Amino acid sequence: MRQDKPGVLLVNLGTPDAPTTPAVKRYLQQFLSDPRVVDTPRPIWLPILHGIVLPFRSPRVAKLYASVWMEEGSPLLVFSKRQRDALAQRVDMPVALGMSYGNPSLKSALDSLMAQGVTRLIVLPLYPQFSCSTVAAVWDGIADIFKGYRSLPDVQFIRDYADHPAYIAALKASVERSFAQHGQPDLLVLSYHGIPQRFVDEGDDYAQRCKDTTAALQQALGLRDDQIKMTFQSRFGREPWLQPYTDETMQNLPQKGVKHVQVMSPGFSADCLETLEEISEQNCEFFMHAGGEKFEYIPALNADAEHIEMMVQLVNSRR
Repeated sequence: MRQDKPGVLLVNLGTPDAPTTPAVKRYLQQFLSDPRVVDTPRPIWLPILHGIVLPFRSPRVAKLYASVWMEEGSPLLVFSKRQRDALAQRVDMPVALGMSYGNPSLKSALDSLMAQGVTRLIVLPLYPQFSCSTVAAVWDGIADIFKGYRSLPDVQFIRDYADHPAYIAALKASVERSFAQHGQPDLLVLSYHGIPQRFVDEGDDYAQRCKDTTAALQQALGLRDDQIKMTFQSRFGREPWLQPYTDETMQNLPQKGVKHVQVMSPGFSADCLETLEEISEQNCEFFMHAGGEKFEYIPALNADAEHIEMMVQLVNSRR
C-alpha cells in the first residue's frame, strides 16, 4: 500500500545571492524574464531587458541591497529560513523552502521533499493576496519541475490567505505593538506591492484581495475610515499600476494635516528590499521632507509567533 506522507513547501519570490552587480543581474534576468511578471511579447521585451534594464538597473539595485544586507545574508532569505525552521518545529512533517527566482531554487526544495518520501505536497506560497504575477508563477514553476518526475505527489495548493482569521490576528497584534510603542498615528497606511491595472482588468483579483485584508484588519482594530488607508508601491514601467501610489501619497499627506503615520506592508510575509529600503527609508524621506513629523515602519510578520501559528493552521487544514 502506498504510504501517505505529507510535506510542506514554503515559497517566496527570491533574492540575489549577494549584494553585487553580477549577482543582482543574474537574479533580475531570471525574475524579469518570467512572462508572469512582464508579459510584453518576448521579441520586444528581451532586447529591452538585456540591452537597457539589466545593464543600468543592476548596479543601482545592488547598492540598495547592500544598504539592507544582514550579516546572515539577504533579509528575505534570512527571515524565510527562520519561518521554515519555526514551522518545522510545530508540524510533524518535512518542511522545505524554495524561491521562484534565485536560491534555494524550487527544484532543490522539491527534490529534497521527494527524497524524504513525501507523497502529499502542501504548497504554501507566502503571498497573502493572490496575484497572477506571484502565486500563479509558483504554480507554473512547480508544474515545470514536475515535467521531469516519473511519479507525482498529491498536491494541496494554498491559493492565498488574505482574510484568514489567524493572518488578520497576526497583523492586528503587530499594529497594536507599534501603537503601544510609538502612540497611535494620525493615519495607518497599508502599502501593498503594486501590479499593472491591466492585470486586474483582465481578471486578476489581487486588488480585491488587498481590499479584503484591509477591511478585515480595519474591523479588527476598530479604526474609522479616516484612520487607515490602502496604497500600492514598487511600480515598474510606464503603464498605469494600481493606485493610489504609496510614494505620491507620502508626499501629499502632510499638506492634508497628517503629521504622524505608521506604515506596514501586509502583502510581504518577510522583510525585504521593498520594505526595508523602499518603505522604511525612501518613503519615510518623502513624508518627512513634505512636512511630516513622525514616521514609523511596522515590520513584516517575519517569524513572529502569531505568523507561524497562522502557517500551522493553514498547513494542518490541508493534511
